[in-house]
Amino acid sequence: MIALAPLASPTLDRTASIAVELDDVTFGYDRARPVLSGITMSIPRGQVVAIMGGSGCGKTTILRLIGGQLRPQTGRVLVGGRSVPDLDREALYAMRREIGMLFQFGALFTDMTVFENVAFPLREHTELSEDLIRDLVLMKLNGVGLRGSAGLKPSELSGGMARRVALARAIALDPMLVLYDEPFAGLDPISLGVVGQLIRQLNDALGITSVVVTHDVYESLKIVDYLYFVSGGRIVAQGTPDEVRASRDPFVRQFVDGEADGPVPFHVKSASLAEEFALDAR
Repeated sequence: MIALAPLASPTLDRTASIAVELDDVTFGYDRARPVLSGITMSIPRGQVVAIMGGSGCGKTTILRLIGGQLRPQTGRVLVGGRSVPDLDREALYAMRREIGMLFQFGALFTDMTVFENVAFPLREHTELSEDLIRDLVLMKLNGVGLRGSAGLKPSELSGGMARRVALARAIALDPMLVLYDEPFAGLDPISLGVVGQLIRQLNDALGITSVVVTHDVYESLKIVDYLYFVSGGRIVAQGTPDEVRASRDPFVRQFVDGEADGPVPFHVKSASLAEEFALDAR
């Protein structure tokens, strides 16, 4: 696999030791219900870092803050040494050209072929010739093992193949950073293993940084350098895979072992049944 020079305008510091930093970040869609409360995390350049937690804990919100879709109410969000909330429209779009995104379930353009899906960002954001775009697309597809499927439509692909095409599209512009939103969702064990290893191998071969939002503990522990666990809008635990495996923290153990009982309650907080029935009786 050959790593090419960046195609986007240089806006981020690709030599910075820290690729992404969130410092005491608070965010909520309304003031009565905060989503994130005092989130602080640091993602070193070149590493694969997982953000894990239950549904609705704020994992995808963190990705949106990193990509500039949302602005924090308090705190700082830095990508490549630049404050994302302070970027103007032009600088924000330039930054996004240096960030690849693999959406949950791939989000391929259904009316385009595999080749056209991967070529799309190159045609949109560069002035490269079609001959060079063709070579680049075939190289990216070869990197994910799907050069022979370039002429197929997404409807002709398996779920695992579609996810790999989406990965090829995410790295089409040789980004500094790639964000993964549930990359393992809905995959069979073989496809899941293939996608996991591709995330690790592409990260190392291209010298990029990867942030993986996922529920899949088993696969993540095999490929990531560091993990953050989010619950109730806060980071409740963090560590390397070995530290997580050895952790006796109640939340980590409940999440890693898939236990029904633990710090994460089964019932949503509410009045007691007696109080509810008393209200009905009135």
